[in-house]
Amino acid sequence: MLSSSKRRLLTALLQARRWPFQPSRDMRLVQFQAPHLVGPHLGLESENGGGLINLNAFDSTLPKTMTEFLEQGEATLSVARRALAAQLPVLPRAEVTFLAPVTRPDKVVCVGMNYADHCKEQNVPVPKEPIIFSKFGSSIVGPYDEIILPPESQEVDWEVELAVVIGKTGKHIKATDAMAHVAGFTVAHDVSARDWQMKRNGKQWLLGKTFDTFCPLGPALVTKDSVADPHNLKICCRVNGEVVQSSSTKQMVFRTEVLIAWVSRLAIRRKGRRTRLEQSKRKCMHMHV
Repeated sequence: MLSSSKRRLLTALLQARRWPFQPSRDMRLVQFQAPHLVGPHLGLESENGGGLINLNAFDSTLPKTMTEFLEQGEATLSVARRALAAQLPVLPRAEVTFLAPVTRPDKVVCVGMNYADHCKEQNVPVPKEPIIFSKFGSSIVGPYDEIILPPESQEVDWEVELAVVIGKTGKHIKATDAMAHVAGFTVAHDVSARDWQMKRNGKQWLLGKTFDTFCPLGPALVTKDSVADPHNLKICCRVNGEVVQSSSTKQMVFRTEVLIAWVSRLAIRRKGRRTRLEQSKRKCMHMHV
């Protein structure tokens, strides 16, 4: 728990590592800016924690935002695969600014109390059905941006999360079909103002979860085919360099497939044509689990 009587800044670094080790030549998509470039660009991490391949320099016809990139489906993903396989110049990480891998998503749907070890730590019963809440898209910032501690809250807290990026429209999705709707995964920081979450606003969670800068994402969107098992990932949170959380997605109470099926009864479907994920991905949605 972090508390402050005045406004100050907190820098948080989140880290999600594969567990056990998996090869580094994964599809790790990023959005970034650089002083010598105009506007945001799409890139690939050459490896986890490595430099960046500028996808827009490799193919100038590619879109420059992740949402547009994912909407074009296999056509753009195949270009990214070729770029990853080629021996291309790499931009050093120190020369770029990482943005959130997906900005302005259609929805940010979150799931509370979804880790068994966290429930035990909080001395609360394990939920019998998913606890759903949301964050505003305006709360999203880049992975290394500063989190602003608002003067309105004295009880700002941290929580690391696995975020699932939904790429395919659906409604009443079966759990057995759910992974076909996933574009990839990233890491999220679910920052919370506990006083606003638990004591104010009728104890509804929304306002306590959605202050500006309360949803850092990234740095990379790891495509679904690069993750052998999303329920076997080490996930940890560092605040000002200190490890404050260390767990595994093995601890998830409700697995990704179950959550997508549950939420799709209410929240995933959007207007627009429906096509297979491999052909076209509609606007993205983040799901924190």
